[in-house]
Amino acid sequence: MKILILEDEELALKRLKKIITDILPDVIFVSSIASIEEALLWFRSNPMPDLIFMDIQLADGNSFKIFNYVTIHCPVIFTTAYENYALEAFKVNSVDYLLKPIDKADVQRALDKLKLLQNTRFVVADYASILQTIQQPQKKYKDRFVIKIGDTIKSISVSEIAYFFTESKTNFLCTKDGRRLPIDYNLDQTEQMLNPKNFFRINRQFIIGHHAIEEMKAHTRSRIIVKLTPPSRLDTIVALDRAQDFRNWLAE
Repeated sequence: MKILILEDEELALKRLKKIITDILPDVIFVSSIASIEEALLWFRSNPMPDLIFMDIQLADGNSFKIFNYVTIHCPVIFTTAYENYALEAFKVNSVDYLLKPIDKADVQRALDKLKLLQNTRFVVADYASILQTIQQPQKKYKDRFVIKIGDTIKSISVSEIAYFFTESKTNFLCTKDGRRLPIDYNLDQTEQMLNPKNFFRINRQFIIGHHAIEEMKAHTRSRIIVKLTPPSRLDTIVALDRAQDFRNWLAE
């Protein structure tokens, strides 16, 4: 079986490859891809594999964007660390959906299901339908964050928060009045909890709110330097692969 993997986390990729190899010793991994841009290039110049394992959140965005440009003619097993996607859409379209951290039993069940479908009446899923479902509002975004510092518990309204950031492997929120408080979620998790109309992930280290932007300046290679308020002692530069989406977000 020829398998393509779309996964941007190196450890998760190695783990998934090992699990698949344990189950399918004769597997051929045709490629391992970490971004939407790389995936589009690959699909344009390579034949369709027998199966795709696709992480929903890749380095440069939601992997469902791929289906806007490429017609996938093979089964896809989706993987993700988040549960807030349209599970029913995957079930209706006979597509498996695995939550991270993935173990061998998860993959075995998915492959067994795929084999059963192929031996009966398997039809390639309507990914366009899934994409439409995913893009519809699915959830209520978080209104408050509960912060525990020692024996003290604070409840912080999202409307009080200017931005979120990571420093020295610890995740924080910064309130509009300058308080920097530790949170229990990493930025990937936090991003999923926030209304994307109000907050934007400018790079791997920062999620900022509209109201936190004091000034913006052009930087090298079309990147953008953002000056925040309250100020941050860390560099706040919009990543190159997020610059256009950032401009679109500002215009919304």
